[in-house]
Amino acid sequence: MPNIKSVVKDVKKSGERRLRNLAWRSKIKTFVKKTRQAIGSPEEAAMLKATSSVVDSAAQKGIIHKNAAARRKSRMMKRAAKTEKS
Repeated sequence: MPNIKSVVKDVKKSGERRLRNLAWRSKIKTFVKKTRQAIGSPEEAAMLKATSSVVDSAAQKGIIHKNAAARRKSRMMKRAAKTEKS
């Protein structure tokens, strides 16, 4: 444990941020998983929209990089488009 007061505060803050980031990353994974399962079903459009929103807000908050968010959304849309064609 650090002795300096400001470092103690930094450790506490980084722990809080870590937990928040973990929660958001878990939320993203859950939404992506649910969307993959929903592809091809009637609720596909709603899940795609919800997942896009969650990924975008995570990128906006700095949880994931904006290019990583774009990549995740692109892969989801490609997968959905592929099942529509078949």
